[in-house]
Amino acid sequence: MSQQYIMTIEELTRLYDEKEVLHNIWLSFYPGAKIGVLGDNGSGKSTLLRIMAGEDRDYMGTVRPAKGIRIGYFPQEPRLNDEQTVDEAVEEAVADSRAILDRYNELNMKLGEDLSPEEMEKVLDEQTRVQDQIDHANLWELDR
Repeated sequence: MSQQYIMTIEELTRLYDEKEVLHNIWLSFYPGAKIGVLGDNGSGKSTLLRIMAGEDRDYMGTVRPAKGIRIGYFPQEPRLNDEQTVDEAVEEAVADSRAILDRYNELNMKLGEDLSPEEMEKVLDEQTRVQDQIDHANLWELDR
């Protein structure tokens, strides 16, 4: 069985007024791919990343993430709350990921309790699902 792409981009073109920033871009990525986007200032690097993250929808062409794929995007100039510290802003940004790790830890603690066989099976099933989410998103590296 061949691998499926996690992102496919076909014939992507993006205009700002009359200026064509991206022209007929074709890209595909396999799971686990590491990508870099290089170019001069104003060449469309940030625009491409915003389009891939679903933040910019004003383009021509097709951008198709695989089903179930979640794309995070941290902008070059983030919109920060002046009342938050940097740590608070980062924690807010990773809150969903942190909740998954917290749930995994809760389930591990629950395994130490006196559970019926049925309860134990439910906890183990959920633990497996949560661990798959963690592995898929590489959340073990969240605090690095």
